[in-house]
Amino acid sequence: MNNGTFLAAIDLGSNSFRLEVGRFDHGQIQRVDYLKETVRLGNGFDEDRNLSLEAMTRGWDCLARFAERLAGFEPGQVRAVATQTLREARNRDVFLKRGQQVLGFPIEVIAGTEEARLIYQGVAHLLPQSAERRLVIDIGGRSTELVLGCGTEAQHTASYRVGSVTWSMKYFPNGEFTEQALYRAEIAAQAVLDEALSNYPRQQWDAAYGASGTVGAVADILALAGWPEGQITTEGLHWLVKCLLRAGSANLVQLAGLKDDRRAVLGGGVSVLRGLMDLLKIDTLQVAQGALRHGVLLEMIERQGQTSDARDVSVQRLAHKFAVDAKQAARVAAVAERLLAQLVTPDAPEATSLQRKLRWASTLHEVGMAISNSDYHKHGAYILENADTVGFSLPELHRLGLLVLGHRGKLKKLDAELEEPGFVMQLLALRLAVILCHARQDPQDQGLTLAYNAKRQRFTLTVDEAWTIDFPQSAHLLRQENLAWQKMLWSFELVVQ
Repeated sequence: MNNGTFLAAIDLGSNSFRLEVGRFDHGQIQRVDYLKETVRLGNGFDEDRNLSLEAMTRGWDCLARFAERLAGFEPGQVRAVATQTLREARNRDVFLKRGQQVLGFPIEVIAGTEEARLIYQGVAHLLPQSAERRLVIDIGGRSTELVLGCGTEAQHTASYRVGSVTWSMKYFPNGEFTEQALYRAEIAAQAVLDEALSNYPRQQWDAAYGASGTVGAVADILALAGWPEGQITTEGLHWLVKCLLRAGSANLVQLAGLKDDRRAVLGGGVSVLRGLMDLLKIDTLQVAQGALRHGVLLEMIERQGQTSDARDVSVQRLAHKFAVDAKQAARVAAVAERLLAQLVTPDAPEATSLQRKLRWASTLHEVGMAISNSDYHKHGAYILENADTVGFSLPELHRLGLLVLGHRGKLKKLDAELEEPGFVMQLLALRLAVILCHARQDPQDQGLTLAYNAKRQRFTLTVDEAWTIDFPQSAHLLRQENLAWQKMLWSFELVVQ
């Protein structure tokens, strides 16, 4: 990445959408622009967990305005991530399909633990270098993330389904503040967050930091009222609760620093914050400058080769955890990458991404054997779909799981996925590599030529007749593979010369 390169991160939160534009400068990111809009996507659910058209339209309209700001940006310069609301929404694909068209860039739905990790990265990189043990909290619209870490390394991450939007809708539906409603909201928040008491005890951290929306809004109000700037104390929070009770209603609260876009969710946010500080014995919460979007920007630098990619580390950890045969995994990966290289030219825009994701799938294709040798590809797909895997978005894990699921057996189970040429190339390369490495030895694949005809949607593997005589079992398995692709959208043919 060259100095002066512009990067943009978009955070599609439950309450607000945020766009951060920065300039890369010798390993650091200097802010160029920051846009924030209150969308309240998270209060658009119906009883079936579907987002309303009205809520989705608010989101699409915001993304259209962000798209105008991002005109001229290349795909590698922009990353958009979505959090709890789109994790929950049953019709999220409807929102994402239209949203990506409007924005002009992909939108990734990330897991709660991955959101927590990125939040910590954003916070830690904007704090002074220190050996202190840090607790970082972020109370969002529909989820709350907690992280324990030291320096820039997140050591324990968690996400809980409690947030300012959901708690405001549930306990303050008409915006009315009473002692009973505030008490019920705090107790309910603590019930959800109760397990955090064992994972984040007071003796495990030296300082607590709060990031983003609710924390920032409360800190601004307290600072303008004369409380210490840049922090939230239990005394200050108690004072704020008394102010809310005196007002009696969100519409009647008159406090300097309270913005209109925060008014409707203030009660829920304050309840969760006070319940959490009480539960974890936090006397003083320092206000952090970093947030999710900053962590996303930093990871964009990692993924473009400035530092190591967290996803590579996650794959190796997962392989080690499930005792994957490392030699066989490396063997299959090498063959699969050689085969894919015959289908995708090195200078193609997607070449690097396809090769890297194929390498991950090759490394983990036997991860399910830790459960059972029978149908291990199905077990492997389940593990990947449900594991908390650092660095990966939910769609990336899903895609990885599909490759592992499809590396053996019938292809009908992947029928809906076989419309995308890049995926089909990865899948075929992996299946052929597993076949060629069936003896768990380095195969003689140098004379094999793999080609495809995009117009006819046909792949052809050409081998010498002498090769089939030398490796009869491999030749037999390749002929079986020929049969497996019959009646599929794409065809595969073994040609012996």
